[in-house]
Amino acid sequence: MLRNDLATDTDRSIEAQLASGGGVIVELPGDADWRTAADEIRGAVQVDIRFPSFKDGRGFTLASQLRTRLGYSGRLRAVGDLIPDQAQFLKRVGFDIITPDRTDLAEDWGRAERRFSVVYQPANDSLPTIPALRNPAGDDLARLNARYRQSEALDILRDALNTTWRGRIAILSSFGAEAAVGLHMVARVDPSTPVFFLDTGRHFAQTEQYQRTLVERLGLKDVRNLRPDAAEALTEDPDDKLWRRDADACCALRKVRPLSRALSDFDALITGRKRFHGGDRLVLPVVERIDGRVRVNPLASWTGAEIKAYFHRFDLPRHPLTDMGYASIGCWTCTAPAQDDDSIRAGRWPGQNKTECGIHAPSRAAAE
Repeated sequence: MLRNDLATDTDRSIEAQLASGGGVIVELPGDADWRTAADEIRGAVQVDIRFPSFKDGRGFTLASQLRTRLGYSGRLRAVGDLIPDQAQFLKRVGFDIITPDRTDLAEDWGRAERRFSVVYQPANDSLPTIPALRNPAGDDLARLNARYRQSEALDILRDALNTTWRGRIAILSSFGAEAAVGLHMVARVDPSTPVFFLDTGRHFAQTEQYQRTLVERLGLKDVRNLRPDAAEALTEDPDDKLWRRDADACCALRKVRPLSRALSDFDALITGRKRFHGGDRLVLPVVERIDGRVRVNPLASWTGAEIKAYFHRFDLPRHPLTDMGYASIGCWTCTAPAQDDDSIRAGRWPGQNKTECGIHAPSRAAAE
């Protein structure tokens, strides 16, 4: 196996994520279209690109496109029918690891590795070096994830609020079933932290009351209700039935765009997402970057039992709808009591092939 000099913290962070179940490896054929691969590799800490033949160079192109077009900053591994003569070019397009199918050329691969060990330095051929291909910010995220890996959620928040993004960070809260935990922690560190609430105009009355209860109880001093643009709402949803016709468009109008506008003055955002919620969240890192801004997920590794224990320890009030079977609470138009005890978000957008509102996904413009 031929390796590039992947930063130690980055490599350890990836291995730790895989070991803890917080990351996945995705394999793509060399002829895969990078545009359709964007969703498939989202959340992957390692992408394997398979070369069916050493004469087939499409894997080189795909690797370069993942780095330059999609900004993929995870680990890239070349696998399949590869020969030592390709070592320089495999490294040059951004592969971190090369694992050929043939095992009888180890000596030749060793010579190739020694010969092309300066790939991280500028070359006379003016081709981009790996640091240029890799999103430089990815190394920062790897270091942060490595630092936070063994940290308690409260310690992560202390660092995020008081040091790393001091004055440039807010917390996003749905004031839903589990929201009190994250808000309570933030209030313990700095109750003046801006709190974003996406006021869609479609929330349960119980959620609005719960918001008032938590704000008073926790002493939150800067709660900002983010509402959709009035002119956009009039144009796109004149009859208030957009949620029935196109749930994604409704979420974009009432959640995605209002949050995007609010984030223009901030560098980072705290969320309450957790891996045990399932879906795309199964591979949730503690720190990630979406559309150029950092998301901090201090509760990523928490379990349902830990959430319950925290409520009990600090005697936090529960959302009134939890006693009625609502495990995840959003707009009344698109939320129902959970029918599946194994899926906490089973009551969101019931009957639809939709599990997320889109605020935690890269915008289409960014992806293109």
